[in-house]
Amino acid sequence: MPGPFTTRTLTLSTGSAETVTDLTHACEQFLREAAGGRDGLLNVFVPHATAGIALIETGAGSDADLLAALHTVLPADDRWQHRHGSQGHGRDHLLPAFVPPHATLPVVGGRLELGTWQSVCLVDTNKDNPERHVRLSFLG
Repeated sequence: MPGPFTTRTLTLSTGSAETVTDLTHACEQFLREAAGGRDGLLNVFVPHATAGIALIETGAGSDADLLAALHTVLPADDRWQHRHGSQGHGRDHLLPAFVPPHATLPVVGGRLELGTWQSVCLVDTNKDNPERHVRLSFLG
């Protein structure tokens, strides 16, 4: 039987475009190995200053809508004081204030308990950093 706390780091290539990457399958696979059918909590954490974790419906346009909404709230222009990297990169550093870098989710019987249309997603607007790490931790 797995221990009470298990963790794993995923490495993802998000490329050079803004993305919403569905992590649900990776979370479920991790829980099959780590939870051993137990109840507990899954923590999903992205240790980057320019990315976040969201629970959102994917595949029906909501992921593109989220990126469009972020463009409205955080335009990629030169208004930001943080000025290195590509144009508007300073807004990427504000993203975690709107889409937090973590989520803690219930696990029941070793299975992730999400709503019908919820997916666990990495939100990455930073086109300058194509590689991301996501830490999955199960506490049983």
